Amino acid sequence: MSTAKKKVLFLCSGNSARSQMAEALLRYKAGDMFDVFSAGTVPEKIDDKALSALANFGVPTEDLESKDIQLFEGKEFDFIISLCDKARQEYKTYPISGQHIAWDFADPKSRSGTVPFQATLNELNNRISMFVSIQSKKIPQLKIDPIQFYKCFTDEIRLKCLMLIQYEGELCVCELMAALDDIQPKVSRHLAVLKKSELLIDRKQGQWVFYRINPDLPDWAKSVLAQTAESNVGFIQQNINNLTAMGSRPDRAKVCCE
Repeated sequence: MSTAKKKVLFLCSGNSARSQMAEALLRYKAGDMFDVFSAGTVPEKIDDKALSALANFGVPTEDLESKDIQLFEGKEFDFIISLCDKARQEYKTYPISGQHIAWDFADPKSRSGTVPFQATLNELNNRISMFVSIQSKKIPQLKIDPIQFYKCFTDEIRLKCLMLIQYEGELCVCELMAALDDIQPKVSRHLAVLKKSELLIDRKQGQWVFYRINPDLPDWAKSVLAQTAESNVGFIQQNINNLTAMGSRPDRAKVCCE
């Protein structure tokens, strides 16, 4: 463990989904600030759907493995973050020290909805972004005008872009073109509007630009986006089918090159 970094331990009962996703996300977002670990009070095999959700989100999963909390007995952490009530109650019986933070996220394996693992991953991503901002003293001051926010929902292409990105985690322009069966200038123009309104942020990977929901949006705005996508999957079902026809993300990258 590096003494220059703060040490974080994510805990859940099985260490099969939520804590694995949290570990991967924090390491990916702020590995220069934190040494990140996860464990379970009753560890289980990592759920393949959790790994798939992370991979689709662009987060590496190679170093993830299920671990027993007993592995960390006698260790000191700056933060011990429990992700379920069972872990919150049980971890205190182990000789592990650190500031305890209780986060409670629904188990995606028993969660309702069509994309439970992606939904939990998005929620974890938002909470972890906030945690990193607080710890780095970079508190987001993003304020969204509700009129401008809801205006972004009044165009079908913009609405579907938001819903598809919420559903998938992130998408590049060519993926959205395939999903919407529309031309690049029109899709890019609407993405520019969403980015200017600060609903989306982007990142560049090689020659592609990927868009995702802005993690610094206020809670009410993130809730509206999540509920809209999760409760109206039928509205974008054909678009999701179009995406599926592109194949896995590496195959989509090949399509983008053509």
